[in-house]
Amino acid sequence: QVQLEESGGGSVQAGGSLRLSCGVSRYTSSRYCMCWFRQAPGNERERVACFDPYGTTTYADSVKGRFTISKDNAENTLNLQLNSLKPDDTAIYYCAAVDPHPWNPGVCLEPNTWGQGTQVTVSS
Repeated sequence: QVQLEESGGGSVQAGGSLRLSCGVSRYTSSRYCMCWFRQAPGNERERVACFDPYGTTTYADSVKGRFTISKDNAENTLNLQLNSLKPDDTAIYYCAAVDPHPWNPGVCLEPNTWGQGTQVTVSS
């Protein structure tokens, strides 16, 4: 059973940085797409950044150039570096294992497992 647990959220001022981490086994991270999502109050959950099983990364347009997704195989973590934070980045951030397309694993479909979430608050 896949288990995910995030850490690293907090409160910062606009322009600041945070680093989120998600504990995940190497088996999981090589079999599934591994993604970060976020959900702000009153909004739907949105995909922020993903690794596909080939190691290719994708980002939402709203975070390109500011956020970086990475894996640490030694520590078995999926990380998200958040730089140049804006108040609009305020949300609960979730780590997720996402099913890859069975015939095109570079396409990430729907999440099958969620972490519990970690709050990120950016003040102006």
